[in-house]
Amino acid sequence: MTPPRILVIAGSDSSGGAGIQADIKTITMLGGYAMTAITAITAQNTLGVSAAEVLSPALVGAQIDACTGDIGVDAIKIGMLGSSAVAHLVADRIEALRGVPVVFDPVMIATSGALLADAATVAAFERLMRLAALTTPNVPELAALGGDAAMAARGVAWLAKGGDAAGDVVEDRLFRPGREPVRWQALRIATRHTHGTGCTLASAIATGLGRGEPVEQAVSGARAFVRAALSAAPGFGAGHGPLGHAAVPRGPGPHPAGQSSS
Repeated sequence: MTPPRILVIAGSDSSGGAGIQADIKTITMLGGYAMTAITAITAQNTLGVSAAEVLSPALVGAQIDACTGDIGVDAIKIGMLGSSAVAHLVADRIEALRGVPVVFDPVMIATSGALLADAATVAAFERLMRLAALTTPNVPELAALGGDAAMAARGVAWLAKGGDAAGDVVEDRLFRPGREPVRWQALRIATRHTHGTGCTLASAIATGLGRGEPVEQAVSGARAFVRAALSAAPGFGAGHGPLGHAAVPRGPGPHPAGQSSS
């Protein structure tokens, strides 16, 4: 079976727990072929981000063109963008790639609390949300985007992730225009090693979409992968440690679905 070609447009995490590094691990473990367009380089670890440098829109665009013009692409995952100029450049490129499913993780705040997007960049997210097959905000990101009502008014599809909410049960909610919401519930996995969960989930969904799975199936498989990686976290670092991507059994097909209800 030919692996789905997944292009990740995101920032680099020097500690390997999130960003491009987590994306590559996820896509590879799920049987995809990972390509990257790096938007920013960060110096970070499980305790936080100590430095960051955003790459130029021209260089980001050149990376995208190099991948799509030769190898091709079956799905795109967008993470940290770093600047409004890069965000608009990415939107321009995606508009030219008609028919390619896009998963947009609107990265604004790192697990450690570091701010990863300024107001102008967040404003540029509007274009990307309209172009994406699915946007995957966590609790604070969804609030910054105006909540469920504002997302519905935009006419976009989004997965409201519940990992940052309080309680022993985590609920994720999938909303699509003209359809009833789909909800997944599962007991919270008690761990501080959650660095990169959003990156991992979005890349896993993109891999499923690139393989041709429907959105609901791709989300279910991605959730199962993230939960397995959380349970297999190696325990590195003094803060929010990385997931155990490599400990999850590898396979080319979808992983078992999580619990869902309409």
